[in-house]
Amino acid sequence: MSDKVYFFDTTLRDGEQCPGASMNLREKLEVARQMERLGMDVIEAGFPCISDGDFEAVNTIAKEITKAKVCGLARCVKSDIEAAAKALEPAGDRARIHIFLATSKLHMEHKLKKAESEILRMAAEGVAYGKSFVQDIEFSPEDASRTDLNFLAKVVETVIDAGATVVNIPDTVGYTTPDEFYHIIRHLKENVPNIDKAIISVHCHNDLGLAVSNSLAAVRAGARQVEGTINGIGERAGNVALEEVIMALKTRPEQFGNVEIDINTKEIVKTSRIVARMSGMQVQRSKAIVGENAFAHSSGIHQHGILNCRETYEVMDPVAVGWGTTELPLTKHSGRAAVKARLEQLGHALSEEEVNSVFERFKKVGDSKKFVYDDDLSAIVDDSLHSHSGLWELDFVQFVAGSHARATSTIGLIKEGKRYEDSSTGNGAVDAIFKAIDRITKKKGVLKGYSVHAASEGKDALGEVTVHVDFGLAKPVTGKGASTDVVEASARAYLNAVNRSVRLAEMPQTSSVIEPTI
Repeated sequence: MSDKVYFFDTTLRDGEQCPGASMNLREKLEVARQMERLGMDVIEAGFPCISDGDFEAVNTIAKEITKAKVCGLARCVKSDIEAAAKALEPAGDRARIHIFLATSKLHMEHKLKKAESEILRMAAEGVAYGKSFVQDIEFSPEDASRTDLNFLAKVVETVIDAGATVVNIPDTVGYTTPDEFYHIIRHLKENVPNIDKAIISVHCHNDLGLAVSNSLAAVRAGARQVEGTINGIGERAGNVALEEVIMALKTRPEQFGNVEIDINTKEIVKTSRIVARMSGMQVQRSKAIVGENAFAHSSGIHQHGILNCRETYEVMDPVAVGWGTTELPLTKHSGRAAVKARLEQLGHALSEEEVNSVFERFKKVGDSKKFVYDDDLSAIVDDSLHSHSGLWELDFVQFVAGSHARATSTIGLIKEGKRYEDSSTGNGAVDAIFKAIDRITKKKGVLKGYSVHAASEGKDALGEVTVHVDFGLAKPVTGKGASTDVVEASARAYLNAVNRSVRLAEMPQTSSVIEPTI
């Protein structure tokens, strides 16, 4: 058994299924590139058969990523496996097809309506078919933690015989507990005769708040791959937060057999921020490892202890996970070359045209801010590329509001070189602006979520606004915008959502497949 624990990131697949999280191709590429810098062993890029968008994302990431394995999800049916294989072709020998099939009595009786013998046959045939395309096959018995242990062992033995290189044991609904999950993994280690021919993986959900504990218990029991997401995003209560598992193994190695992990932990905080920005799912301040308060100390006793000896109240060095000083901030006098160099340091892969677009926005922001910090610059990148990639562009925004005045806004938009202008009243400046945009674009959106986040410190920090808007499509559309003026940032975010809704409406109809949580 290898002493290395592999990390399998499913932020782009299971994480994106989280209500309110939505990423376009550019955003997924940004996340994938950062995952590779972090040192993720496997990146699950999507579910190729679910839609043209997911197929394109998996295919593009398979071309762009050069070190990590790239994985595509598939149901245990030929059409899904074929779609995954086709999408993963550019990855070559780094391609992995992840096949899943439910095995619990509950799922077999009420969802699949199949007997155990049929499940074993389907699993073996699916893995063998996947093996005809790629050498690396992962199989997941969905709802494994509620599957009869003896039958689960039969399934695992069967798929390994058929060629599975990784067998994932998912706690699909976050039902199990650490002691129970430890016992499940040990049972498989001790009762599956060919278990040494495959890596045991685990995929834990956080419905009972036990995802990290369950994953760590599985590592103690012999699992050597952990699947999850950065920041723990995902459906319902989310997936296991990989940064927490990574740092638990790093901080307490003696508790887990001194296993090896190849993760560049200094990239953790940066990865967390990129995922938050790209997905629109902000991190709570008290979140372990990556929350803003993770290493903050307000108690006088704690502060005194930290000053004398950091270890008195900190079990980790914040610098080790990416907290600490940043580069000197840029100013409005900084040139294009300096901005381009900083963008490259931050990991943004931009074309010359995109750099020009970002630099133009940078100069405008620099006129209203004394310093432009790294987080400000990342927000400018996100906002600039959004605003230039859609159908509508923001020309200007004006508003009048107050405790004794009816909020009124006037919006100017540009489309294909033509200028449009309209006004509206509303329940506050932001509502008035959204209504004015609706009037011009002829798109009626229902706001489902609104959040504002300061990109950096200071009263002149860029405000990043994220909106979730229902335009009558399959799910709400996410829009993002940034500005030193929160009202303008709101207008940019809503307009971004409008543009996304137009593009989505023009895309071919997607499959009716129900997206799984595994």
